[in-house]
Order: sequence, then C-alpha cells, then structure tokens
Amino acid sequence: MLLIYYGCLTVLFSAVLNNVTAMIIIGSLTSVSLGKLKRPELMLGFLMVEGLLTNVGGLLTLISSVPNIIVGKTAGISFAKFFLIAAPYVFVATAATLFMGRWRFKIESLKTDEEKSEARALVEGFDENESVPNQNFFWMAVVVLCLFIATLAGQSALPWNLDKLGMGFIALFFAGVMLLAYKHEVHKYYAAMDWDLLAFFAGLFVVIYVMEQALVLDLIGKGIAQMLLLPASAASASLLTSAAVASSVTDNIPLAAVLSKILSGMSLSSDSSLWWCVILGANLGGNITPIGSASTVVAMTLIHKQKLPLTFMGFVTMAVPFAAMQIVLAILYVVIFL
Repeated sequence: MLLIYYGCLTVLFSAVLNNVTAMIIIGSLTSVSLGKLKRPELMLGFLMVEGLLTNVGGLLTLISSVPNIIVGKTAGISFAKFFLIAAPYVFVATAATLFMGRWRFKIESLKTDEEKSEARALVEGFDENESVPNQNFFWMAVVVLCLFIATLAGQSALPWNLDKLGMGFIALFFAGVMLLAYKHEVHKYYAAMDWDLLAFFAGLFVVIYVMEQALVLDLIGKGIAQMLLLPASAASASLLTSAAVASSVTDNIPLAAVLSKILSGMSLSSDSSLWWCVILGANLGGNITPIGSASTVVAMTLIHKQKLPLTFMGFVTMAVPFAAMQIVLAILYVVIFL
C-alpha cells in the first residue's frame, strides 16, 4: 500500500509540479519513512519505481514537461484535450508499473499480526516535527513554495514583461528570498546542496548544446522522418520507439523541438497520432537510462546517498523491462485508440 500511495503521489506531483521536484520530494520522503520502518532492503525498489513513474506522470497534462508544451503548442492541442487523451494511458501505465515493481523487487504486504502490530507501533512513534527545528522557517518555506507554484502556473499573466522570463529566473528569485530571510544560517543550506548533481547537469547541458549546434540532433530528426514513409501503424510504432531511444541518450527538449518542426512541415491536423508518438516517446525514453531525464539522475543520486550499490549499467538492466513495457503500452494505445 505504501508503494501504491507513493507511486500515485509521484505521478500527481510530476503532473502539477515537474518530475525533478516530484522525485526530490517523494524520494526524500521514501528514504525517511522506510528508515523509520526499518525496511532498508526495500529502498532500492521504491526509489527505482518512483523514478520511473516521474516520466509517466510527466505525460498527464500539457504543462507537466517541456516536450509536452513544445509539441502541444505546435500541434494546437488544448490543455483539456491533452489531459483527456493522456489520462487513460497514464492510469494504465502507472498501474502496470506499480504491479511490475511489486513483482520485480518483491515488495509484499505484511502477513502476520505480529508484523502488522510492530509496523503500527513504529508508525505511531513518528514525530512529524522531528526534522523541523524552526517552525517559522518551515511555514515561511511553505508559503514561498506555494507562491512559487502559483507564479509558475500564472506566469503568462505577470505584469511588466515578467512573463517572458524563464522558469529558472523565477526559481532563483524565490530561492533568493529564502536565503535573504535567513542569511545568518545560509551556510547550512549551501552545505546541504548536492554540488555534484549540479555540476553533472551543467556538464550534460553543455554536451547537449554542442550536439545541437553540431546538427547531430537534426541528423537524428531527419533519420526518424524517413520512417514516416511507412504504413500508418508501422510509422507510428517506429516514430514512438525511435523518439524514446533517442531521448534516452540526449535531452528530450531539443529532440521534441526538432521532431515537432518536421511534423509541422507535413501540415498534420492536431488529431494526428504522430504528435502523440513524439510526446510519448520523448517522455518515456527518459526511463531507459539514468541520464535519459533529470528525474532519473535525481533518483540515482538518492540511491547513492543511501549507499545502495547501483551502477549505470545496473540501472539500465533494471529499467529497460519497465521502459519496454511502457513503450509497448504506448504503441498499442496510439495504434488502437488514436
């Protein structure tokens, strides 16, 4: 039940916030709660399933991920229409991922009354204020977080041309507010930051930008475009699979931009299933490798913080069956229902 609850929360947070924020929140909550329940052997399974579900939840709404926004805007798909089309697939893929995760990582329910009573005693011993040394800081952080989310959601309505600022500027502004409010304790927050993760992202984005400027992504896009000459069903399956594979080794944002530009040149209607092949492929491809999406990078970081032995290839070995299942479900959904 805990896996189901955390899985559903991961999908919900990925849909209304973004997959990186969802992974940080749910992953941290998982680490604390399983530690309190004295079930560290389940940590790897929980974090892997949550990391894989972030990219499924990123499909739920038009604003859940940047590829959704890029392709949806190019295709002219409305927010409501996007949700109505994506929701059935997200529901099925979430249920299938949770079921497969339960089986793969042997996450079973408590069986005996003794196990249940012991777990109940541990839960009753939880103190939700244990990690909150300063109540004022806590509630200010809650208010600032809510304002941050509201600002992102209503960014297009901001005055004084602030609507043209990127999400990064908004995030830095609210981070600055918190640091100024507690400037005397700022060294604690700098010390708690994961500088290795930030350096990795910086290096990854540099490599991807170089690939984009060297027209490597254009070459990938042109290769994928040739598949559209196949019969309709084969073209959809090939495009979705190719987009997923390409997304697993490069950033899905420029890839989605390249593919949406190719599709827009074909004068497709907003009802064409090819748009959804790009959306589904670009998001689900992030589950194939730990560098396929920012949220899987965060998941790997949390796994290593728990001192769990998982290498790059170890992640791929565990994740590929889940990703393959999700991609097959996506292909069936597109071919049969769209």
